[in-house]
Amino acid sequence: MLKIGFGPQGLVVIEGRLDAAQAATAQGFLDTVNGSTTLDCSALEYISSAGLGVLLKTQKRLKANAGQLRLTGVSRHVHDIFRYAGFDQIFEIAPAA
Repeated sequence: MLKIGFGPQGLVVIEGRLDAAQAATAQGFLDTVNGSTTLDCSALEYISSAGLGVLLKTQKRLKANAGQLRLTGVSRHVHDIFRYAGFDQIFEIAPAA
């Protein structure tokens, strides 16, 4: 199950699992954001390669228009996935407190 939407202070909040079954839902929402956007991943439990693809596509689109996708509240487990995939070099990532 995945929930994605706007939270406080204009953050995009994502909760649950971002896998192949939920990738289209996440992509549909992220296609509506513009400029520099912060994605709160505090409640993101898991991300698959399909989910990584959604975030990469969004980052490329935003950067082409002088924006970026910043990730915050990233758990250690999810941060490890980003690091193994080399995505820690593509995204500004703030780990969970």
